[in-house]
Amino acid sequence: MHGSRVEANALLNGIREGVQDATSVSVIVFPSFVHLPLAESQLANSEIAWGGQNLYLGHSGAFTGEISGPMLKDYGCQYVLVGHSERRSLFHESSALVAKKFKAALESGLQPILCVGETQQQRTEGQTEAVIAEQLQAVLDLVGVDAFKQAVVAYEPVWAIGTGLTATPQQAQAVHQAIRDLFRVYSLDVADTVRILYGGSVKADNAALLFAMPDIDGGLVGGASLDVESFLAICKAAN
Repeated sequence: MHGSRVEANALLNGIREGVQDATSVSVIVFPSFVHLPLAESQLANSEIAWGGQNLYLGHSGAFTGEISGPMLKDYGCQYVLVGHSERRSLFHESSALVAKKFKAALESGLQPILCVGETQQQRTEGQTEAVIAEQLQAVLDLVGVDAFKQAVVAYEPVWAIGTGLTATPQQAQAVHQAIRDLFRVYSLDVADTVRILYGGSVKADNAALLFAMPDIDGGLVGGASLDVESFLAICKAAN
């Protein structure tokens, strides 16, 4: 929830102009809902995709304040975030609700980016893998493993978001490997091909080390995406 229309327009324009140096990576932006028309007009003829930060269940209805998958599609969205850590923690979205949103995204023709991750207390108590397995399992139970052929997973250690803390590349890799191993129980094909992004304070100065890890396929960038140069530096690190 950042930026005026003028600021969002400048940010989108700067990313569009600068991302040409990162031609071998997929670049997606997730503006607030009110800035989606700007994204559509700025990015329609570019290689950059855009998506929604959230969606509600179903196609339409008396759900004041909510946004549906078809509404996102109507503005050219190809992706949507589901289960972002802030949605889980601040808005009390359960794993069951996140799974339903994941399904709603697929039914609307959107690719969901499923966010999973643990709090500092859960990590301290050694519950990281169990927490993430529970979050993933809710989706697997509802839609099955093959649904992840049209989806992306993002590991967000909650303790490393907005705190200045960052998981070391080795810590992040260990969790990414555990996520891939969980998929391997159900499908070797999905385990080998699903993209798993890291989303805990990715910055220009740590991106290359994180992306060098074998099971980290990219980044879900937070604060650094509000600065054109920082975001483009991360894109180049991925490139």
